[in-house]
Amino acid sequence: MLIANPKATSTSRRARDILIRAFSGDLDLVLAETGHRGHATELSRQAAVDGYDVVITLGGDGTVNEAVNGLLAEGPSPELPALAVLPSGSTNVFARTLGLPGDPIGATKAVLEALRAGRHRTIGLGTASHPGGTERYFTFCAGVGLDAEVVREVERRRAAGATAYNSLYVQTAIRHFFSGTDRRHPALTLEQPGRPAKAGLFLAFISNTSPWTFMGRLPVNPSPKANFSRGIDVFALGSLAPLPTLGTAARMLTARHRPVQGRHVVNVHDAAEVTLRADRPMAFQLDGDYLGEQSAVTFRSVPKAIRIVI
Repeated sequence: MLIANPKATSTSRRARDILIRAFSGDLDLVLAETGHRGHATELSRQAAVDGYDVVITLGGDGTVNEAVNGLLAEGPSPELPALAVLPSGSTNVFARTLGLPGDPIGATKAVLEALRAGRHRTIGLGTASHPGGTERYFTFCAGVGLDAEVVREVERRRAAGATAYNSLYVQTAIRHFFSGTDRRHPALTLEQPGRPAKAGLFLAFISNTSPWTFMGRLPVNPSPKANFSRGIDVFALGSLAPLPTLGTAARMLTARHRPVQGRHVVNVHDAAEVTLRADRPMAFQLDGDYLGEQSAVTFRSVPKAIRIVI
């Protein structure tokens, strides 16, 4: 099943039809277009029930996230369809982290070669849950605080007609940092089983792999040691003073092997579980999708969760 998001940023209908023709010579392919938020979850869940061999997503990171949650609706299993990814969103972090070409045409060639050779890789994922909600998987990152607030503002601007290019995120982040977010009252506490809690935090990034995201071609890497084959990593900040925060952001663009350090930085590596509690409801995002405000979110690592065609 090829699940295509017709609203994805970088793929026209003509390009999509070319991709479908490329696959149709090798595969018994069923096309399913998404029509609303959550539709890719419904489609991939049905694909698992119907016994498909592979689910291919043509869309951005949000489409991938929905498909993953549909495939894993009943939990991980070696009998589930494998997942293949064709990037056509604005950033495509998950696809790029897997080493796929950044364009759908190049990715199609790579995926077809992998399918012909029967190449798969089983990777770990993360989950997030909050009181009263269902557990949800994420593929590369989650966030509580400033980054989730920026995602929320970008989604509002996209709903008003803006296109989600990297420049929109950067402009929104700068504007929101200086005039939107609360930089005076840290609300977050980081809890990890068996370790002292760490209070007085403004934001936290949870990474299932590295980089955390991209700014154009530049990787943004607060937790470079994060890896699909290990637990989750956390990067948190206890200060949002402008100059130190700017310096920390700059170090994220150059970090390659060691986590970003700093006086107000908290790092956690290879954790099985962490919980973030807040004195007030805080913005929350998974894989770049805004999921509302929460007062507590627990993140867990799920080893060997899903097979990827790669």
